[in-house]
Amino acid sequence: MGEPEPVDLIHLADADGDRCLVRVTGRYQPGILTGHDTLRADVLVSTSFLDARLELYLLQRDLSAWEHELEGLVPGGNAGIGGGRGLELGIRLNEDQSVCVTVNDPDRLSTFFWIRPQDDWIQDHRVRLDRLQQVWPSEVIETAPMVYEWSPDRRQST
Repeated sequence: MGEPEPVDLIHLADADGDRCLVRVTGRYQPGILTGHDTLRADVLVSTSFLDARLELYLLQRDLSAWEHELEGLVPGGNAGIGGGRGLELGIRLNEDQSVCVTVNDPDRLSTFFWIRPQDDWIQDHRVRLDRLQQVWPSEVIETAPMVYEWSPDRRQST
């Protein structure tokens, strides 16, 4: 059994053909504790002036932050994903319900553009996040580091 099919965490598109997708394609390092819960994703951007495919790595905390920001997104507000470790994707919801998308990959590309997605796009993205978490749930359980306690009856020898 192989990995599941890719899941679009973000899918913003409009009637003009402009689009921005964050397509999660799998785990970064399946089976390796330190990288298993890191997800690989492609950021696909297509506008009248740009056609780009960039890599993004998502941690579980990125997904939690995205969920929180999406829940509170109102006109004039921002949401983003990427956490400052490389590529960052920002979304600003404008008063007219259009969305300004900012893509900043320090090594390759910085751009912004506007998209006018469907009215229910925020609810759609909540469903997308739920689907992603079902397809690629967090599986790594980290234990706390071992704590050594000092007690008065334990004597140190020199």
